[in-house]
Order: sequence, then C-alpha cells, then structure tokens
Amino acid sequence: MSRTRQMVTDGLLAGVLFALQISMIHLPNIELVSLMVILYTLVLGKRVLNILVTFTILEGIFHGFGIWWVSYFYIWPMLSGLTILLKKRGAPDWEYGILSCFFGFSFGFLCSLPYVAGGLGAMFAWWISGIPFDVTHGISNLVIGLVLFKPVKRILELCMKETKQ
Repeated sequence: MSRTRQMVTDGLLAGVLFALQISMIHLPNIELVSLMVILYTLVLGKRVLNILVTFTILEGIFHGFGIWWVSYFYIWPMLSGLTILLKKRGAPDWEYGILSCFFGFSFGFLCSLPYVAGGLGAMFAWWISGIPFDVTHGISNLVIGLVLFKPVKRILELCMKETKQ
C-alpha cells in the first residue's frame, strides 16, 4: 500500500472512531470505540497508533483540551498493547470481549491518573464518583464485544483487503 493511501486510510479510520464516539455520546459510557481499537489493532497492527493519535486530537478539538484529554494518549495505546499480548497468546475471540469488559471497568481509574496533579484525594474522588459509569462501561463493552466482534472483524478485514489492491 502506498504511503499516501495508508495515510488516507488511517485518517478515515480515525474519523470512523470519532464518528462512533460522537454518535453515541448521549449514552453514558456505552461506546464502540473500545471494540474498534481492539479490532484495528488485530487487523492493522502497529498502524493503529497513527489512528489513535489522530482520534485523540479530534477528541480534544471537539470536546476541549482538558486534563481528561491527556489520559487518552495512554489509555487507548494501553488497550492496543493488551490486545497485542492476547493475540500473541493465540486468544480466542471471546477473550477480547473480556478484555474490553475489564478495560471498561478500569477506564475511570485510568482516566483519574492525571488528576493526581491536584493531590491523591482529587484523583481518588474523581475515580470514585465515576464508578457507576465504569460499571455501565464494563458491562456494555462485554455485550458489544461478544456480539459484534466477529462480524465487524470480518467487515474490517474485507475492507482492508480491498484497500491493498
């Protein structure tokens, strides 16, 4: 694939992540981004990092560059790294749903880390106040991951195969 084609494809895939996030913004912590990050990682490998950086910048432009935004630069690559570890282990498809579930449960804690700048109390308060959302996030990620993993992976693989030709 030419460099130009790869850049355009990566930009479009970042746009898909952003569109999915915005389209579901009215549903608190129910999202498709986690599933797509896992699938992008499985299908595209290290190229996912370009997509994640672009997605994170789009998030900042749209929502503002608050302290929360810093966490996206390590949260999404962390999910991608865990996905790579599962792939190397030869994990069955359902394990990615479990990964997505645990990621959802831990999302609030991971997002709270930059708030340590205000002290451990601030970080802890921020995390604890979001636990109900983390529970919703984890459960919805599990359901979405188990139901949509295979069909969306097939579609993504077909699309990527087409772009290589």
